[in-house]
Amino acid sequence: MNRFNFAHAAWAAFIVAAFAGASTAAMADIKDYKFELVGETIAAGPDKVITVRLVNTKTGKPVPDAVIFATRLDMAPDAMQEMVTKVTPMPGGEPGTYKFKATFGMEGRWQLSLGAKVQGETGTVDSKLVITAQK
Repeated sequence: MNRFNFAHAAWAAFIVAAFAGASTAAMADIKDYKFELVGETIAAGPDKVITVRLVNTKTGKPVPDAVIFATRLDMAPDAMQEMVTKVTPMPGGEPGTYKFKATFGMEGRWQLSLGAKVQGETGTVDSKLVITAQK
């Protein structure tokens, strides 16, 4: 009777371990996500719309419903980190696309810094994207 219970317990442990290994292997890593600019240039001036797309780099598919909790737009690429402007989230269009409104007070390279949480993943997607403002 003991051998029977031990064999069943060992088999059950093997099955649980196999499923646990398969579920962790199927999960993506937070490093598998990145933001991409939809258009790298924008006209300088007030109320300009910036569009970004969050994609899974392994599948190439857009990632909808991310929670973007950190945004910053400054001129760090042109060594003017103190030149900061307000970034306002806007309703997106396509799934996986996120829009923001900002004022580009002058021509030059602007850095959009984003921090986001992807549903079902641990960690944060951090991105720094460079946008060129032109007249």
